[in-house]
Amino acid sequence: MSGKSTRQEWAGMIRKKPARCGLRVWAAALSTVLVVTAVSAQQPDAFPSRPVRLVVPFPPGGGSDMQARLLADKLRQVWTQPVVVENIAGAGGGVASSAVARAKPDGHTILFATHPMIAINPLLYKKLPYEAKDFTPVVKLMDAPLVLLVPSGSPFRTLPGLIKAAKEKPGAINYGSGGLGTTQHLTGEMLKVKAGIDLTLIPYKGNAQTNTALIANEIQLFFDSAPSAAAQLKGGRVRAIAVTGRRRLALLPNVATVAETLPGFESSLAYGLLVPDGTPASIVATINRDVNRVLQSAEYGARLKNEGTTVEGGTPEQFADFLNRERERWSELVRRLNLKLD
Repeated sequence: MSGKSTRQEWAGMIRKKPARCGLRVWAAALSTVLVVTAVSAQQPDAFPSRPVRLVVPFPPGGGSDMQARLLADKLRQVWTQPVVVENIAGAGGGVASSAVARAKPDGHTILFATHPMIAINPLLYKKLPYEAKDFTPVVKLMDAPLVLLVPSGSPFRTLPGLIKAAKEKPGAINYGSGGLGTTQHLTGEMLKVKAGIDLTLIPYKGNAQTNTALIANEIQLFFDSAPSAAAQLKGGRVRAIAVTGRRRLALLPNVATVAETLPGFESSLAYGLLVPDGTPASIVATINRDVNRVLQSAEYGARLKNEGTTVEGGTPEQFADFLNRERERWSELVRRLNLKLD
């Protein structure tokens, strides 16, 4: 029963005098209509009832943007509503995150986040335009190791060779990142600590700019996410010398892991969806269910595997647990280096 029809029925009962029932029966009937009206008013609108915004906190062209557009296309088919990818770059994801945190909590604004935005940025910044508690985790989408790229003409062909050169000339080798506090940045810092070397950081505004700088030899190293690296490697203007996952990628079987040189080294970039805090549980469950179905489809899974990405999925609670574990893991490095980006 819609709210409008309920009000009309209620109004009709008030105007019509009960001919064959007593006052108590009429009052009970009116009370029932009032209760139904109140319950209906509390129910969230059907989801989705209009176009959905999928907010990506980085410029177009990078790994996050490519993955978001693939997901948006699939969800558009499931929801029969437009799913619009909106790129809002700036402040390491802070601008996009704060925009989503302020959005109406009805499921129609979703943040396509990388895990550092929620798990790591609060460790690095004293003042953020958002807090982790401003969001409700929905689902972990995928997990992608990073690939250490160098220009195709680089003298570095293996990680041991790079480490040797860096020790001979401390600070002479630079590496790029798509912004301060990103996984690429922190992975570079982890490499410095584990290998005992000094590298110079050159931050850019997003991965697309960093890849352009690498191709132009403005920087010598870049830890790129596997999906983005796969696209760059096809062009032949960059070369992979290591991957940061636990095992070698099927995509790059001849490229060694960093852990083969530095035991215990591991880093990856996880993607997930979050909605503003206060979003009804029923809507969170709907988004989670539909996204999991997309992730489990053969077509979607095969494409991600070809790009070196592991499909994840799971419950909102599992995603929340993952974010908590990552925060604990990276806090040790942040404390050791006394990294503060305010």
